[in-house]
Amino acid sequence: MTALTIRPAAETDWPDIHRIIGPVLSAGETYTIDTSLDEAGLRAYWLMDAHEVFVAEWDGVVVGTYYLMANQRGNGAHVANCGYMTAPEARGKGVARTMCVHSLDRARQRGFRAMQFNHVVSTNVGAVALWQKLGFDIVGTLPKAFNHPVHGYVDSYVMFQMLV
Repeated sequence: MTALTIRPAAETDWPDIHRIIGPVLSAGETYTIDTSLDEAGLRAYWLMDAHEVFVAEWDGVVVGTYYLMANQRGNGAHVANCGYMTAPEARGKGVARTMCVHSLDRARQRGFRAMQFNHVVSTNVGAVALWQKLGFDIVGTLPKAFNHPVHGYVDSYVMFQMLV
């Protein structure tokens, strides 16, 4: 297997992106988004104009995707936000780590001064641990802010990292 490459997403990547994000978003375990979105709704969400979207590939096969955006507008636009998803067959192989490192570099290139994750679900222990290893701090806990389809109401974390 060759090295993982990350590149800007193209229109032709949508079927691969959909294959990755569709099951994750419909499961409703990690993102605060309507779980009943159809393909058009998923596309409108992931590929919205505010998102700079990337794909991660191994040997020409898309195994991950992420978006980068300003977390807020106006006087909060200097803080970035991202969403990441990895294909099931590629989980545990460093794809999320590589995408996060790439996103931090890209955010710096775009002039962002920090990155914030608004709603990291506490039951997503792998993501919480990875983000902490990559320098993010839990700066807030939102008590019972996420209605997990299996665990019921669970905490979510606000995670933050300065980039400058």
